[in-house]
Amino acid sequence: MTDITQNGILPSPAGRRSHAFWWQSQATRSRAFAGYAFLFPWLIGFTLLTVVPAVVSLYLSFTDFDLLTAPNWLGTDNYSRILLADPKFMASMRVTFVFVLLSVPIKLALALLVAVALNKGLEGLSVYRAIFYLPSLLGASVAIAMLWRQLFAGDGLINIGLANFGITGPSWISNPNYSIWTLVILSVWQFGAPMIIFLAGLRQIPSDLYEAASIDGAGKWRQFVKITVPMITPVLFFNLIIQTIDAFKSFTPSFVISAGSGGPINSTLFYTLYLYQEAFGFFRMGYASALAWILLVIIAAFTAISFFSAKFWVHYDD
Repeated sequence: MTDITQNGILPSPAGRRSHAFWWQSQATRSRAFAGYAFLFPWLIGFTLLTVVPAVVSLYLSFTDFDLLTAPNWLGTDNYSRILLADPKFMASMRVTFVFVLLSVPIKLALALLVAVALNKGLEGLSVYRAIFYLPSLLGASVAIAMLWRQLFAGDGLINIGLANFGITGPSWISNPNYSIWTLVILSVWQFGAPMIIFLAGLRQIPSDLYEAASIDGAGKWRQFVKITVPMITPVLFFNLIIQTIDAFKSFTPSFVISAGSGGPINSTLFYTLYLYQEAFGFFRMGYASALAWILLVIIAAFTAISFFSAKFWVHYDD
């Protein structure tokens, strides 16, 4: 259909809408093509370096594979052995859970405490932030783990300092009653990353809430409990998820401090260290792959539980 005007024959309104829609669709397709073109290198890397290795690892978890011979299909034998007949699996699980349950809450509490202190408007705040954040950059390195091993050795700097006060310190690393605490302290020392995130969250709390609470007679502690903590629960939730996952994946400190052995009577045998021993110590790649997938399930379960519980204690703007 067309409309006749003084200037001639023009497309009808329906035709003009159809024509505009065609050009709009073409522009949308062009933008989408450009987006996918820029995304294509990442998709290749993600597919080849993440998806394909994960699928291969899942297949190998059902096989007996030693890197030298072809994989031998075992079905669920690896998983059955891990869950029912592997004492080192249970030992590594116990050590890892103790480490997670000790290090994560202490680290987050310290990070929040320091963030609250730095949020008071100190001079040279950027310098303090850099100083406190520095351990998070260095803490996971082999050099720091070796330094930690020297500090907590029987004749290390810690015991030398205690000797000045007449205290005879134990051999922290070789004593199973204390060895896990050396790793917990090392993890807590790296509180800089969650501290920076907490500090950013604290900066978003309106100051008039504290002013109103002060007028009503609320002290600093009550303001912290009733205003600060509820307002930063989304940030706390984020830090909790990230730090829990990192704690489950912790490997370097245990490997270096215990020289790859897992410490006395497996007292520092992290799950990831046991996985490493099976894979690169005994070349049981199929068994190690099964261990890796069990770890993935455990981390996913903890994350799912955290998200489920969040609706009871995490408060958003709505």
